[in-house]
Amino acid sequence: MGTPEELVQAAAELMDVGGLEAVTLREVGRRAGVSHNAPYKHFADKEALLAAVAARELGSRGATLSEILARQASASEALREALHSYVGWALARPVRFKLIYGSWSKGTPELGAAATTTRGLLQEIVSRAQQEGQLPAGDPERLTTLLLALAHGAVDLSLSGHLSPPGSRQLGPADLVNELLERLMGGDRVAG
Repeated sequence: MGTPEELVQAAAELMDVGGLEAVTLREVGRRAGVSHNAPYKHFADKEALLAAVAARELGSRGATLSEILARQASASEALREALHSYVGWALARPVRFKLIYGSWSKGTPELGAAATTTRGLLQEIVSRAQQEGQLPAGDPERLTTLLLALAHGAVDLSLSGHLSPPGSRQLGPADLVNELLERLMGGDRVAG
C-alpha cells in the first residue's frame, strides 16, 4: 500500500527535481511503487501531502537545532551555527524552503506542531545567548523573529538573484547573518 513516510519521501524527491508542479498524488504513488489511488488512503489531497512534507522537513530542522544546542558549549556559537545551518539548508533545498514558508490555505496539526517546536528551539538558543550576555536583553521572541527575518529574507533575495546589485562585491546570506550577529553581539569588527 505504501506507507505515509514512503509517499512523503517520494513527494519530496519529486519536488526537488521538478518543483511543486511535479508533485501529483498519481506520480507520488507511481514513484513509491503503489497504485495511483494508494496515496488517497493517507492524504486527502495534494495540499495534505505537501503539509506532511513540510512537517517532516521542519521536524528535521528541529532535530538539527537540538543537535547544535547539545553540541555547542556557547549559546552564541550555537546561534551562529543554527543560522548558518538554516541558510545552507534553504539554499540547498529551495523548493522545500519555499514550501514551508509559503501560504497555506489549510494546515495540519502535525505541521503546526513541527513549526512551533522548531521555532521554540531557536528561541531557546536566543534566550540562552541573552542569558550569557552575548545578545541584547529583551523579548527573546522578538529577537528570534528579527534573526529569522534577516536569514529568511537574505536567502529569498539570494534565490531570486536580488541580493547584491550587479558589479558590487557579492554578498551572500551567510555574510548578512554574520554581520547582524556581530552588530547584535556588540562587535566592532564589522566592515562598513
